[in-house]
Amino acid sequence: MKKNFLVMALIAMGMPLTFSACSDNDDNNETEEAANIDVTTENVQKWAKYMEVVSQKLLADSETLLADWQTSYNGGRSYAELFKAHDGASGFNSATDCIGQIIDGCADIANEVGSAKIGDPYDLYISGKRTEALYAVESWYSWHSIDDYSNNILSVRNALFGTRNGSKNENSIIKFVEYRNEALAANVENAVNAAYDAIQAIPAPLRNNIVCEQTEAAMAACADLEEVLTKELKPFFTNMTVDEDDEKELDAIVVNYVDNVVLPTYRDLVAKNTALYTAVRTFQAAPSNAGFEACAAAWIAAREPWETSEGFLFGPVADKGLDPNMDSWPLDQDGIVKIMNSGNYSALDWSGEFDEESESIADAQSLRGYHTLEFLIFKDGKARTITALGE
Repeated sequence: MKKNFLVMALIAMGMPLTFSACSDNDDNNETEEAANIDVTTENVQKWAKYMEVVSQKLLADSETLLADWQTSYNGGRSYAELFKAHDGASGFNSATDCIGQIIDGCADIANEVGSAKIGDPYDLYISGKRTEALYAVESWYSWHSIDDYSNNILSVRNALFGTRNGSKNENSIIKFVEYRNEALAANVENAVNAAYDAIQAIPAPLRNNIVCEQTEAAMAACADLEEVLTKELKPFFTNMTVDEDDEKELDAIVVNYVDNVVLPTYRDLVAKNTALYTAVRTFQAAPSNAGFEACAAAWIAAREPWETSEGFLFGPVADKGLDPNMDSWPLDQDGIVKIMNSGNYSALDWSGEFDEESESIADAQSLRGYHTLEFLIFKDGKARTITALGE
């Protein structure tokens, strides 16, 4: 998730919202009425067109990502081949380097979930910035935040276990450690499970429960997971003496990670984004409330492979800016409405090499991706409905 704080724009063009600290009493609950943006019989065609443009770009970005890993990266070998070869061409010179990157990716997302996705709204809320706190909660239009963050932890589990179903592949980081340091392997597994369980224990929706003992426990569990990964698991590999047999096992771990975790996740991402695009095109052809329901279901389905890929946000997804293309948050709702009214979608595009410090690129990315589509499809945790003008 690329955080791009455009809070004032969000507040200016927001929707009615209610949120609270679940540890507070009712006297501390707040309700703010903001500009109410609805889908009407008058604007639905423009609304549907924006949905179509964004869903097409989502699909194209996911196809680019899969092609880079699976077919060819920048005109050469695929990134999968480069990573598995670890011959220096992709910046990795050994299987140990690759495993270090895998662990770093897991630690990064554990930290992001705890300190940013949960922690930023929490910090804003307790500092008295309650409106800003709400708008910092990712996926709050759909009330899907807790599942998103839980899936982020599953991305850690998948990377370490070498599977996507919770079983432990023999050629995985966790099994390699288990055979050599059973206590460390147990610490890692327990930390992953604790972080997942703590996030699941947060009362839903998170936007209404930003500050409570469950969010505090989830932040602590994510911090514990990051610490186990960075201070125990990674040093285990960086400090070990690797013999020829170890090298073969480490190579097999890297190959399995690519073939049984990364590539299937990205293939699933393309398939689910294809289904999402199809649902949106069907809605565009004949807008209806049932069509909104279908788009909402397809959006939720497409989020799962994306969120379970966030444990490996390196390589093409980072180099080409595909992460913020697909997952920038918060949004520029004011800009979205202006574009919808004008029909000029060029502001969603950018060119040249990706630069995460570029304001113009960030501006374009805040107008597209999953969360723009979420805003267009959902309201208050439900699929939107079309109202007649004047209702």
